[in-house]
Amino acid sequence: MTPPIETGSAQSATEQTIVCEVNGHRVTRRVNPLTSLLELLRDHLGLRGTKSACNEGECGACTVLVDQVAVNACLFLAVNAHGSKILTIEGMLQPGGGLDDVQRALVECGAVQCGFCTSGMVMRIRALVDEHRPNTDDVPSGMQVLPSRANIQKQLEGNLCRCTGYIKIVDAVEALFQNKYGNPA
Repeated sequence: MTPPIETGSAQSATEQTIVCEVNGHRVTRRVNPLTSLLELLRDHLGLRGTKSACNEGECGACTVLVDQVAVNACLFLAVNAHGSKILTIEGMLQPGGGLDDVQRALVECGAVQCGFCTSGMVMRIRALVDEHRPNTDDVPSGMQVLPSRANIQKQLEGNLCRCTGYIKIVDAVEALFQNKYGNPA
């Protein structure tokens, strides 16, 4: 008869050490290779602003930025974050506790209702805004090509919101681009 496998020993043998930066802080953790980035953030690091909802990559509530790219943390393995810079909703907090420009635009346009999708939506919009940040060395002021309303809607397709109908959210993104770059989206 084969002796039973000790779960603790087997699990320890398969764990991997990852080193990454989360919200500007260096993090070193041993994780099971099947641990999702969502589990690392919420269960290991206590960052609960990243929401756990569908765990299938369908809703976008768990969206975070990994090296400035929006990803669904529920589908992204923590071991794949090794060496990366991760930004969560907690990292968006401004000095003195103020709102980030994305958060402020959503509030000012009435685009936040129940709030469950908000953290993921903020992160997805942050990636969109950063992607369209003008490079002032190459583009004269006011000449930056900004996303159209249709492009904004397309970019937000992976984030579900059952309360707003998306109109106010897209309005907020357009207003954000207008305020930041003085050029309508």
